[in-house]
Amino acid sequence: MEILVVGLLGLLAIAAATALSDRIGVAAPLLLVLVGVGVSLAPGVPAFEVEPEWILAGVVPPLLFSSAVSMPSMDFRREFGAISAMSVLLVVVSTAVIGVVVAALVPGLGLAAGFALGAILSPTDAVATSIVKKVGVAPRVTTVLEGESLLNDATALVVLRAAIAATAASVSIGGVLADFAIAVAVAVVVGLVVGRLGLTVRSWIRQAQVSTVISYALPFAASLPAEALGGSGLVAAVVAGLVTGHGAIRYLSPQHRLSDRQNWRTVETVLEGAIFLIMGLQLTAVVEDLHADGGSLWWGAALAAIALLVTIVVRAAFTAPLIGLQRRFAHRNETLRPALSDIDEKLVVGETLEFRGRSRLMDDPERTEKFRTRLRRKIADIDHLLAEPLGAREGAVVVWAGMRGAVTLAAAQTLPEDAPLRSLLVFVAFLVAAGSLLIQGGTLALFVRLVKPAGPDPEATAEEQAELTRRMRGAVREVLEQYADDPDVAAILERDSQRSQDRDPAALVGMRMEILEAQRAALVAARAEGTFAAGPLTTALENLDADQISMELRRSSM
Repeated sequence: MEILVVGLLGLLAIAAATALSDRIGVAAPLLLVLVGVGVSLAPGVPAFEVEPEWILAGVVPPLLFSSAVSMPSMDFRREFGAISAMSVLLVVVSTAVIGVVVAALVPGLGLAAGFALGAILSPTDAVATSIVKKVGVAPRVTTVLEGESLLNDATALVVLRAAIAATAASVSIGGVLADFAIAVAVAVVVGLVVGRLGLTVRSWIRQAQVSTVISYALPFAASLPAEALGGSGLVAAVVAGLVTGHGAIRYLSPQHRLSDRQNWRTVETVLEGAIFLIMGLQLTAVVEDLHADGGSLWWGAALAAIALLVTIVVRAAFTAPLIGLQRRFAHRNETLRPALSDIDEKLVVGETLEFRGRSRLMDDPERTEKFRTRLRRKIADIDHLLAEPLGAREGAVVVWAGMRGAVTLAAAQTLPEDAPLRSLLVFVAFLVAAGSLLIQGGTLALFVRLVKPAGPDPEATAEEQAELTRRMRGAVREVLEQYADDPDVAAILERDSQRSQDRDPAALVGMRMEILEAQRAALVAARAEGTFAAGPLTTALENLDADQISMELRRSSM
């Protein structure tokens, strides 16, 4: 009964914080951390503890899966260089620097335990993404932040395992790199298989609710086998989510996609709210453990402040040259664009192409079209990087948005009981996570308004929407041409309302469904080219889904 009461109160707190967040402009996770801390400090409230595996294996995989499903694969591919650098290299660098600093400040801690704390404090939380989206920054910034938070948890946990092992025995750098490569490779394979298999199975199912229930199992169907095979369960869940999000338009019906969006949004709200509420509630238990070991709260707080400052400085020092490399890469590709455009024009008119001194005529229409699609995608990538360059202002937002979250505390609680100064390390991890959430997260919106990074371009968005509308109208015309001799269609085209009312409305449903499918095919082709931003494309596809669902409901009531 007590568990049910706690669960009820937790759900009500999550609902209240989510509703209140939009009114006061503070992210719900920040409110829930404060609520949890306040409750934990209230007189008579017992210490609250949760097994870290429940968080790392039970809550994080579905959250990562849900985020990966909603992330446009095109944006993830374009920013994969920056994402991989931030989620792998930055984690390693942060681990090393924090480890050295902490080991030097804490007598008797040891370098291996310092590295363990560094790995614990390295991964960032995705809560920053929801904040920057509301204040309006360039889509590239949100993509980098979201992509980083998808993958850096896995990197940090692999490094943490190596650091824990090093406290008991010697560990070679080569061994750590090999373990990491194996963990990622296994996870990618498992994630690809589970993602594709999930889409195939769900495409056979007619009931939307059954399909959604199966989707709830997919993150665990990916993470559990990956962990059993020595891979990263979190990376497997992310890969399965990316595959699911990219293939949903081809495999799943509009009803299934709508059900997924609505239900997963609710699940994400509950799970994300729960881990931040639980994080705040654990303050008393963390403090009691530190007191039991004779630790000092003031020394722990000072150490946490130093560690938080180090994470910000290291992130800034890493991001600055990364932004510079991104700009150099974009300008280098700019010089390739004229040559790529020239090749595309030759393919259109059927001219012979020159490849490394050899003449080649591409006379296979199917191969030519596939090659043109890849070529146009490359040109679109170049245009995208040039249109939305990342500068110092955007880099500053990326740095300040690197807040830590509940995964940091859960990872700290996986430290062995005999780890050196374990209670101090857990306390520091809690304060760094809570402090970064409240300080950086609480001021991120204000920081963005002060720094004034580039935001979405309304004119470019309007132009893209107009071009998408033009393509969709072209798809409509192609379908209508097939019905040119149909009197019902003629009535519609002539706007003869009385005549079209006299007709059986069911006679037009088939044509309207064909129009929707043709429009969807045109949008999918546009997505493959990469010439449009993900936002307008996603909105247009969701509108088509809504139109089709409405039409099918109308047809079923006839």
